[in-house]
Amino acid sequence: MMKFAILLCVMVAAVMAEEKYTDKYDNIDLDEILSNKRLLMAYVNCVLDKGKCSPEGKELKDHLSDAIETGCKKCTEAQEKGTYKVIEHLIKNELDIWRELCDKFDPTGTWRKKYEDRAKANGIVIPE
Repeated sequence: MMKFAILLCVMVAAVMAEEKYTDKYDNIDLDEILSNKRLLMAYVNCVLDKGKCSPEGKELKDHLSDAIETGCKKCTEAQEKGTYKVIEHLIKNELDIWRELCDKFDPTGTWRKKYEDRAKANGIVIPE
């Protein structure tokens, strides 16, 4: 019985470890994307179904809804940090884009409030 319990724990741990998004794009230069409107809009248009997707954009698009709905539970540490960096940049510098993404991916505003509250706590003023 004890061996079965240990085996079960190992199996659960293995499944849990597999439930992270791929880290293949964790080293992408977010600063370059955020500082280049053309690059930023390519990603935005991809996830909003308004344009073609690069491999990185497709990966983002494929997991964005799940990441928002689960609070980024499957994100790697780099992805979680990057998520907050991008969100805070959008709220501070590209509010129209932020609102358009929220309308599509968080129509009830459940997660939007969480991210905006965090941005406010970091000193970002959000116009009404």
